[in-house]
Amino acid sequence: MTKRTIPFSPEVRERAVRMVREHAGEHGSQWSAIQSIAAKIGCSGETLRN
Repeated sequence: MTKRTIPFSPEVRERAVRMVREHAGEHGSQWSAIQSIAAKIGCSGETLRN
């Protein structure tokens, strides 16, 4: 059995994606930007990437 968590609201998703796009230039790659933002909002990098 897999554990299912409550998904993030559409507003949080939109904000996280916007933050990755805005801060991508501050990181060496898109993946490092994703990991940085994911840590700030409390999810995994893979969750944000998807």
